[in-house]
Amino acid sequence: MNAPIGVFDSGIGGLTVAKEIMRQIPGESLVYFGDTARVPYGSKSKNTVCKYSKQIAKFLLTQDVKAIVIACNTASALAREELEDMVDVPVIDVVQPGARMAASTKNNKIGVIGTQSTIKSGIYESYLHKINPELTVVSKACPLFVPLVEEGLFEDRITEDVVSRYLHDMKEYEIDALVLGCTHYPLLRGVIGREMGESVKLVNPAYETAKSLKDLLKEKDLLNVSGEKPEHKFFVSDGVDQFRSFANSILPYQVENTTVVDIESY
Repeated sequence: MNAPIGVFDSGIGGLTVAKEIMRQIPGESLVYFGDTARVPYGSKSKNTVCKYSKQIAKFLLTQDVKAIVIACNTASALAREELEDMVDVPVIDVVQPGARMAASTKNNKIGVIGTQSTIKSGIYESYLHKINPELTVVSKACPLFVPLVEEGLFEDRITEDVVSRYLHDMKEYEIDALVLGCTHYPLLRGVIGREMGESVKLVNPAYETAKSLKDLLKEKDLLNVSGEKPEHKFFVSDGVDQFRSFANSILPYQVENTTVVDIESY
């Protein structure tokens, strides 16, 4: 089916999901929306996140998308069910695929890091315990990670200090898997990995989500088999130049045009 996949995030972090989709399903076109005017979602209430997510979903439907990927852990945790009730296309989030991969832990001890809203929701713990009730899950909110990524401070000394401050105590629990429960966090993978050590597997939900999306499209016979070159479109609610600069630094695709959308009108 030669229709695009809609992907949305509170800002630029969801580009890590877009990157994996482009890499794993290169024939698919994407419509990406980053809510850069209202980022971050992690400290906002459920009602607000649901409102924003519904507005974005309505916009994506005007682009005739065949599926919607919630490339935001906070929106996945708080708004997925309401979006599924609202739209007639498949909806996939970044939480469940990441939880499934993390559940393959060897010693049944898993760490989860994310925004305040994601951690407070308990969504990862819920999914993980459905898979294996015997799992021990240690969660930690790391709210400063998002602004560090947004500023491009991936390997800065300040980032190292903040990562150490957040994660030092988590090492005492002897976890062997750590879920990077925010789409910004894979961009800090190097620093986080050094802090946690080689014995801890870092689970990137963006990678797992792209795999799950591919399986879903196959199952529902929605894969694009036309052979036509994919066409990607990028939209934001503010900050075009910063978004485009960041996108071009991580995507395997040159973003030439980004359009500002008055998302409050949807």
